[in-house]
Amino acid sequence: MTEVIPAIITKTYDELKNKISLVRGIVPIAQIDICDGIFAKNLTWPFTLDGMDIHFKRIENEEEGLPFWEDIDFELDLMVSDAIQNFDIYAKLGERRLIFHLESVGDAQGFLEFLEGMDRYVRDTIDIGVAFKPSTALEQIFPLREQIDFVQCMGNDKVSFGGVELDERVYGRVETLRKQFPELPIAVDIGVNAVTAPRLVAAGATKLVAGSALFNSSDIIGTIRGFQEL
Repeated sequence: MTEVIPAIITKTYDELKNKISLVRGIVPIAQIDICDGIFAKNLTWPFTLDGMDIHFKRIENEEEGLPFWEDIDFELDLMVSDAIQNFDIYAKLGERRLIFHLESVGDAQGFLEFLEGMDRYVRDTIDIGVAFKPSTALEQIFPLREQIDFVQCMGNDKVSFGGVELDERVYGRVETLRKQFPELPIAVDIGVNAVTAPRLVAAGATKLVAGSALFNSSDIIGTIRGFQEL
């Protein structure tokens, strides 16, 4: 069964809570897109024009958890410029998976050294994924394989915005990764819809990260089930 991961991108905590409420009990995990307005041009929760949202600070201090954390797990998509520098903060938010963007973390060798030096307890409790844009050389991912749990092919270079079309190059990139690493979990985020999803799964994708296709649907459950059955 194809894993379907709702992509949640919001400006406020209330929006975040509302979207999570729509998918809890339907899927085991949802993705929260964290965008700092620097690496990713959009500015989303927990970043605000005045700093960080108060709920984020409470979650960081373990005074509360992410909304509905008892019912659903989370992966954090770190579309930020400080993913490595503030890794300890992001790792404390109670997520099951963390996604780093290769274009944000600098050169692949430096990132590899960061992964190799990661605290073993954190490494054993959080799955690490690496995301990359269609314009990024795919070969940069290969040396990271032994230190990551999955990859996330971004469907377009325009990250952090909903409703963006899938770049046609992504199908071939998924096929290449599947041939190179037969057991590697491969996610695709951006441009996943009823037309592109079957082709992505046929190419070798095992995870479909969908935002607009789910939350703009009149039947969220039916849409999720349809993607899962591909």
